[in-house]
Amino acid sequence: MTETSLPSLARVRSALTRNRLRVAFVVLILVSAAAVVSASSGGISTASESDVPTAPATENHTVVTESGRAGTITAYAPDGDVLYYNNSRTKYFDVDPVEGDPLTVEYTATDTIHSEGPTCSDPPCARNVIERADLETGEVEVLYERYDYKETAGEWHDADRINETHVVVADIVADQVFIVNTETEVVDWLWDAQSEFSLESGHAYPNDWAHINDVEYIEGGGLGGRVVVSLRNQDQVVFLDQEEGLLEEWTLGSENDYDVQYEQHNPDYIPESQGGPAVVVADSENGRVQEFQREDGEWNRSWEWEDDQIQWPRDVDRLPNGNTLITDTHGNRVIEVNASGDIVWEVGSTLPYEAERLETGAESDGGQSAAALGLESRTAAESGGGGGGDGGGFGFDPLGYLGDLIENILPHRIYNALLFATPVWMGQSEFAAIGVALLTGLTWAALEIRWKLRDVGVRFRLPVYRSGD
Repeated sequence: MTETSLPSLARVRSALTRNRLRVAFVVLILVSAAAVVSASSGGISTASESDVPTAPATENHTVVTESGRAGTITAYAPDGDVLYYNNSRTKYFDVDPVEGDPLTVEYTATDTIHSEGPTCSDPPCARNVIERADLETGEVEVLYERYDYKETAGEWHDADRINETHVVVADIVADQVFIVNTETEVVDWLWDAQSEFSLESGHAYPNDWAHINDVEYIEGGGLGGRVVVSLRNQDQVVFLDQEEGLLEEWTLGSENDYDVQYEQHNPDYIPESQGGPAVVVADSENGRVQEFQREDGEWNRSWEWEDDQIQWPRDVDRLPNGNTLITDTHGNRVIEVNASGDIVWEVGSTLPYEAERLETGAESDGGQSAAALGLESRTAAESGGGGGGDGGGFGFDPLGYLGDLIENILPHRIYNALLFATPVWMGQSEFAAIGVALLTGLTWAALEIRWKLRDVGVRFRLPVYRSGD
């Protein structure tokens, strides 16, 4: 090809007329809008019982709670049909079966109060409750409640039954763990995170400083009577003795050591009798679930699992059959993976918080450790991940590629916050489509302004230019 055959810059400029550019901008915006509309029409919704998807059949009942845009609690029968559904609370969190009656559950929930009154002088405020629900009759009983002065980070994400009268509560509002007699409403024991951790740790005090999102009372064994606590914002799982306080040598993780865990949720303790001591935990901001085995006085990672879809998991339980039940919040699903790491059961959910298999005990307390089961880890690369889709059969998906780029550029916490605040159907490709539309619109507006100024004789020169220009 000769030099004269190459298109000159002037020829390119002459081809790019104003109207042609305008048409191109309109096409880009319409294509982006079509991608977003297509995604919004096919999203999962659990805002009403009629929209809740059925689940595959399984041996036991499964309960799923949600604490996102729609607070719901849904119980699936073994055949996959919805046995129970309730959306009367603003948010639902931890749920456990009542001992001796697996079709009766206890859970923590929060109501947001928007009107000023005797329980809320400066709305919005929160009403936190521990409730008991009979899944067969639908009867609901409030066991204990407390009104709190704020709604943001003003919830109880977890409570664990100790005996017929006492429960231990994870109190995000006051950064505390307390044991209360639900019959007398007397608090018998309280641990304050400020007694052991500097206010310089975690998030900016007093705004959601520790975010204590999980508690577990250990029934027996060498650690019987202790309490396991998840301090999300300190990236640590700690063990408490009711007399001695923090057992420092048992702490799992350290603040900002994201290789171990990053703002974790819902750790479950596996005792020695089931192959422990071990802790299986949802490593939320790292987008994986993992397990740590206690060996020679230290915690060592013994198992991890992820695939290319997992996004901000917030609950993981080891089931008695050796499988693992995972709540993947921003993956909009609850899944069960087998010993080989394959998904063997899955149900969609808008923004699930926790899932529980009722006939397996609280937090599936019959499950063995990964070390005892010989489980092999699986990463997203090993599961055939990579994101971006298949481009509709062309081998390349531009929006998927841009979405991957956005996820890689943004800090993980910010990306997850965007997913939590935006509609549930929005994912990487939808963010990319909106980004393309916004960039196109801004470019178009800038060019229109420039053209208007040129038409009236106003021109701009670069501060550096060649002589003769």
